[in-house]
Amino acid sequence: MSRSIFGEENDLIRQRRKNFEAICALGFDPYPHKFARTHTITEIVRTYGHYAGAKPPEELDRVNAELRPIAVRIAGRMMTTRLMGRAAFAHLSDGEERLQIYIRSNEVSEREWQLYNHLDLGDFIGVEGYLFVTRTGELTVHVERLHFLAKAFLPLPEKWHGLQDIETRYRQRYLDLIANRASREVFVRRAQIIREIRRFFDERGYIEVETPMLTPLATGAAARPFITHHNALDIDLYARIAPELYLKRLIVGGFEKVYELNRNFRNEGLSTKHNPEFTMLEFYEAYSDYHDLMELTEELITHVVRTVRGSLVIEYGDHRIDFTRPWRRLTVKEAILQYWPDTTLAPAPEDLEASERLPELLQAVGGRYDPRWSPGQMLGKLFEYVAEEKLIQPTFILGYPTELSPLAKQSEEDPNIVHRFELYIGGLEIANAFCELNDPVEQYRRFEHQMRLRERGDEEAMVMDEDFIRALGYGMPPTAGEGIGIDRLVMLLTNQRSIRDVILFPHMRPER
Repeated sequence: MSRSIFGEENDLIRQRRKNFEAICALGFDPYPHKFARTHTITEIVRTYGHYAGAKPPEELDRVNAELRPIAVRIAGRMMTTRLMGRAAFAHLSDGEERLQIYIRSNEVSEREWQLYNHLDLGDFIGVEGYLFVTRTGELTVHVERLHFLAKAFLPLPEKWHGLQDIETRYRQRYLDLIANRASREVFVRRAQIIREIRRFFDERGYIEVETPMLTPLATGAAARPFITHHNALDIDLYARIAPELYLKRLIVGGFEKVYELNRNFRNEGLSTKHNPEFTMLEFYEAYSDYHDLMELTEELITHVVRTVRGSLVIEYGDHRIDFTRPWRRLTVKEAILQYWPDTTLAPAPEDLEASERLPELLQAVGGRYDPRWSPGQMLGKLFEYVAEEKLIQPTFILGYPTELSPLAKQSEEDPNIVHRFELYIGGLEIANAFCELNDPVEQYRRFEHQMRLRERGDEEAMVMDEDFIRALGYGMPPTAGEGIGIDRLVMLLTNQRSIRDVILFPHMRPER
């Protein structure tokens, strides 16, 4: 087996290369610059598809008499071919729909007929002709001219089973999209979800903004950043982990409602729920609190679900999720007590208040324990181990410890917790929101605490952002802000169990 620019070359690839050489020898431009179409294949199927279907001979003659004057010029990838002596049928695809073509040797030039005989599945061709319906009821283009547009040197996956190998589907998404219509539909729905989100906020007076993707400080969330270097300035920059502090600067500057739909980057592990590069929606509204955002979040997501899925009840894996409002609300401690596993003795409510009990409770459920953790951090970990994956129906989780929320306002009644919620659906964290801390003195103190955590080895703790403190010094009105993970929302609304199935080109380990 010899090698080519595509890697190892086998008999199939060699035959395709010979067919390409034969097509060039016939005088066809191997890579034409353009092909003008009268319709896309999808447009023809949607406009004239109602003519299809088996019919009595007289009705078929009448239908074809109506279709005969409709001249079409279409192009697509050849997905099937059936040669029958001096005639042939094939199907062309524009990625969304397929349409049959029919070609006869005595109705095209000899050169074009020879071209057809050197085509391979996957090749791009253009045809000119007219529409008709076959005796079996299939809408078809009767070909009068045939054009060569591009050669597929590599064979497509076997047509009956599509592309089944998960690794190949992720690494070669182009091949996945060719072979698996369901994959294409996921990303079409993803685009629809994002359009609806933008429409929702635009109609409510929010302004879409763009904030830096490369920042001098890794701030806005607790996460490990990606680091790069700017040669001209001779400084390190960080791929942003969250746009939060920039968006709050805009609130200070007088934008009362802002949102951003963009990428965040976190130098962390890969899983079915995590990709180092992911899409987030963040929005902030002055003069509102986190209760307002719970209402807005219910309104936003139910609108998107109803528009995209046509119902407020959807299937996700083995679950039926009902988005009917209002959604359930639990505190962190209530969720731990409600979902405590039957295999161990459940704690009493007061046990969750006792810092000395938290390490043994973590160990009782098989959780990792770090003696450097504060009581709030241990409570957060306990919630992750016990409750998170069991929150299938839409649920707002409240009552987060202050230590876990360095940018959020504390409760007036209990300074140990903050005015914050996280939204869980299908066992996934979908959103995180809180009343934004706008006291510069308290924010400075919280940053100092985060810096001490960094000194003790916590690489995800935040760094001091003195310019943000300065911005708060000019005054920021009461504000609530929220982040929603778009990839996870798309997972829910397309019934996908891995984040890699909703990201066109997910990150992978290098090929061996």
